[in-house]
Amino acid sequence: MNRFHRIVSTAANTIVSCGVAVTALLASDVSAAPGTDVSDYELRRLFEPTEAELAQEHDERIYIYDGLRDVDIRRAMHEEFERVEHMMFIREKRTDEQGEVKTDPATGEAVVLDDGC
Repeated sequence: MNRFHRIVSTAANTIVSCGVAVTALLASDVSAAPGTDVSDYELRRLFEPTEAELAQEHDERIYIYDGLRDVDIRRAMHEEFERVEHMMFIREKRTDEQGEVKTDPATGEAVVLDDGC
């Protein structure tokens, strides 16, 4: 099986239901209550993974990063490119020119790229 097919196969097997996958991964890696901001944990995992986390990636595990800023995701695409096949990003937060998260003026909620998950 070539690398592309392995990536697609792994992703397809991992992402059965976005909500279930995110809940399972967050519950297994972070004791996160609903509404808890885990972005510090996810940024650390993204840019400074532990040996155990790298071993999980080596074993074809995909980690779903939920709600990171678009600027952090772009940085990961450059700095962590060799690990990209083990990452999925959902509910990406949009930022302005200064890197601050944009908010919806009507609701005050962060503006996110809705990927349907």
